[in-house]
Amino acid sequence: MTELSDKERLRYSRHLLLKEVGEQGQLALKQAHVAVVGCGGLGSPALFYLAASGIGKLTFIDHDEVELSNLQRQILYKVNHLGQQKAKAAAKVLASLNNDITLTPINARLTQENIAELLSEADVILDCSDNFTTRYLLNKYCYQTNKVLIAGAAIATQGQLMCFDFRAKSPCYACIFPTDSQAPTENCGNFGVLSPILGIIGAQQALLTVNVLLGHHQGSMFCTLDGMSVQQMPYRLTKNPECECCGLT
Repeated sequence: MTELSDKERLRYSRHLLLKEVGEQGQLALKQAHVAVVGCGGLGSPALFYLAASGIGKLTFIDHDEVELSNLQRQILYKVNHLGQQKAKAAAKVLASLNNDITLTPINARLTQENIAELLSEADVILDCSDNFTTRYLLNKYCYQTNKVLIAGAAIATQGQLMCFDFRAKSPCYACIFPTDSQAPTENCGNFGVLSPILGIIGAQQALLTVNVLLGHHQGSMFCTLDGMSVQQMPYRLTKNPECECCGLT
């Protein structure tokens, strides 16, 4: 569709008032396809704001089920979702927020074998996963297919926000974190995490996504969040010429 309906103009009226968005910007969001890998602590706030913002098609992937310990930080879910598949439970909640967008929940673990099938049509991909295997898999796929990857991470009282725009000559995740530097057991399950940090980083992933789709953000970025001082620190990214993923080009 090339225009907004009257209902959409009312729903997104606060966006339409912004010169940075306006009607053409809202149409761009409506026509966009965003994929979110991981429907947990980061995926929950990211999906909420992407759905509320009017992203026309949301695909979200998670193989897990809702557990009681998730409710401390995974704000998509309620007590009545315990035992349900996260992706399907998320779809129910998001549909109650915005039933004018297309929601595609996928109950699966992302693998080398299914990644192209699941993500090939997405304009922007959000890495909201909680393990390095998935992070490196997404990084390599987005690099090879020239997609925009917006990654988040949080552990203990620290958070990270990253954007890799592979439409340009962006550094990649492996430039910052080589595979041999990561401890495979570092996750919220054994280190803990302060729940609002996930909300901040996940919401910022959604904000970056909207900015990318509106044409307001290009290139790479990396910043950290200290949850105790509530301060963020940006870092300049450069390609690692010896990077195992992108260093040869």
